[in-house]
Amino acid sequence: MKHQKVCDLMSDAVVRVQRGTPFKEIAHLLQEYDITAVPVVDEENRPVGVVSEADLLQKMWGGDDEPPRPGESSTTAGAKASATDAAGLMTSPAVCAREDWSVVDAARVMARHGIKRLLVVDDGGRLIGVVSRSDLLRVFLRTDRAIRTEILEEALVNALGLAPSSMQVDVTHGHVVLSGRLPDHVSVSVLEELCRRVDGVVAVEFRQTGEADAGDSAPVGL
Repeated sequence: MKHQKVCDLMSDAVVRVQRGTPFKEIAHLLQEYDITAVPVVDEENRPVGVVSEADLLQKMWGGDDEPPRPGESSTTAGAKASATDAAGLMTSPAVCAREDWSVVDAARVMARHGIKRLLVVDDGGRLIGVVSRSDLLRVFLRTDRAIRTEILEEALVNALGLAPSSMQVDVTHGHVVLSGRLPDHVSVSVLEELCRRVDGVVAVEFRQTGEADAGDSAPVGL
């Protein structure tokens, strides 16, 4: 099954700064563009860090009264409180994604690092975009019709070699209900897993026809 790629969802209009960009200029950019963080790039447009609202706010409390954020030493927190430019304020290194990553790859990296966005770089490591959590969530805005078509064509026909008419597929708000009888060589678990891999699927339920307890199968969440 093919997931959407980061390049399909990312924003390529990226506000960026360099190491020497002053504190107040960064604050103005965050407010002007209604963003919560800005990437810091070098002379070749390669990301070297990120300055967020949280980094700027350390100036207000001095970095001494609260514990540092995960992965950040108290020394770093204190240094940020006295910093005057992007080089001193930024969190480094920047966590980046490649444009050909799937949405699943991007979501896993965001979760692992506990961050809200990934900088997207090309093969040369140059900044070409930003993808956020809200961008990734757009896969759940796919229409039920598009989800059903992909399940029929990719899961049933291409992956399992079944005829489209061999299984009734109903999709409502991303909830997939499969009704029918599977041949002996195809397991329910494999079919359900293939369906869960389709972007936009929220839950999968299999109902085997011709049995008294066909409704016993419960929805399976992602």
